[in-house]
Amino acid sequence: MFELNSVPKAKENYKATQNACKLCSPLGASVAFKGFKGCVPLIHGSQGCATYIRRYLISHYKEPIDIASSNFTEDATIFGGDENFKLAVLNIINQYKPEIIGIASTCLSETIGDDVSLFVHSFLEKHPEIDTDFVMASTPSYQGTHIDGFHEAVSGVVKSYAKKGLPQEHVNLFPGFVSTEDLRLLKEIMADFSLEDIMMPDYSESLDNPVWDTYHRIPEGGTSKEDVVKSGSAKASIEFGTILNRGKLSGRVKSNKLSRTGAQFLKNEMDVPLVNMPMPIGIIQTDAFFEELKNLSGNEIPEKYTKQRGRLVDAYVDAHKYTFGKKAVVYGEEDFVVAMAAFLDEIGIELALVATGGESGMLKEEIKKYCPENKDKVVVREGYDFESIREWSLENKPDILIGHSKGYYIARELNIPIVRVGFPVHDRVGGQRIKHLGYSGTQELFDKVVNALIEHKQSNSPVGYKYM
Repeated sequence: MFELNSVPKAKENYKATQNACKLCSPLGASVAFKGFKGCVPLIHGSQGCATYIRRYLISHYKEPIDIASSNFTEDATIFGGDENFKLAVLNIINQYKPEIIGIASTCLSETIGDDVSLFVHSFLEKHPEIDTDFVMASTPSYQGTHIDGFHEAVSGVVKSYAKKGLPQEHVNLFPGFVSTEDLRLLKEIMADFSLEDIMMPDYSESLDNPVWDTYHRIPEGGTSKEDVVKSGSAKASIEFGTILNRGKLSGRVKSNKLSRTGAQFLKNEMDVPLVNMPMPIGIIQTDAFFEELKNLSGNEIPEKYTKQRGRLVDAYVDAHKYTFGKKAVVYGEEDFVVAMAAFLDEIGIELALVATGGESGMLKEEIKKYCPENKDKVVVREGYDFESIREWSLENKPDILIGHSKGYYIARELNIPIVRVGFPVHDRVGGQRIKHLGYSGTQELFDKVVNALIEHKQSNSPVGYKYM
């Protein structure tokens, strides 16, 4: 007789992902492509991929964002997307007149084996009058997250245009996937050190525009091709992030020599010195960034930043009693959570859980390196989804969540505060303008964290009070 308990148990290594703590690779590539002047992203795959990406980006940046698609049908899936690709390219050129078409592949086009380079070659043979450039990024989501796609696109642009030359005085800055306000802040900092910079990518205007009198098919702003050409003769490159997309891929560990990022390519192929560091969030990491700028420029740190640092130290002292010993869950993309965790470790918050949807195999090591106060207590989880974060949080009762909007339902269920940082922020206005970097960005983050803890305590107090 058949019994229920006779059903074979699922294998221990089986894993289903619900509500993943990551986004798709072509989304990251689309953001990066929008940071180059005159570039229109083209998603080579189904219409649904491009629609999903547009929806996510518009909700966060609150701007009209065009993402083109080759719009696969059943026929294209079976016979290949060559004709769809060529039609999409013609439509983009006729309507947008772009300088660059940034092509991001998808799971579908990669799985059926579409040779996009061959498609481009065939298209240009048939249309020799076309002077639009094409840059390709291999971005199937089954081999990475949105951050992999972001770095893949930046690397593709650098490899397409950079030219080796005699070292000059400008500095390449590879900030990673940060906010538009962070990009503007970095440009201000570089100018204050009298350093000419080439930001790659720079979407501070193209994804956060002033109000327009008339609609612009391609928003202004972005790093120009001419500047990318010059990146091969820079004095140095500064790259934020210590994990980037150098971790595990299909069971193999990526080598730094493979030039997985644009900055690594410039170092390996054009001898541009590379300074690699975590995102400058918190005093310690911002100090390290400013020390590098001091060395590169030969100038002392401007007084305004010395004062910003002093005010931040004073704020740490003032509010230490509210942060010390509180337990936080931090989640997001890997390099961002490393920097955010280092900041929280610095202000006395206990890192209860650091979680990411990425699977580099490097996160635990980096957290221990940059979080000395919590290195023996923190729980680090890669490849985590939000249901796993929820279950862990229900059992371990953290005091606060630090991450983007998708974790809100967990904070609501646990009745704890959430501080929204990173990408995406869909349930608040101004997500694209959250400042994270430098002393001033850290000051704003610190105030948000402390005030979230105070507000929660105040709202849940049986006795109302008006003073801290």
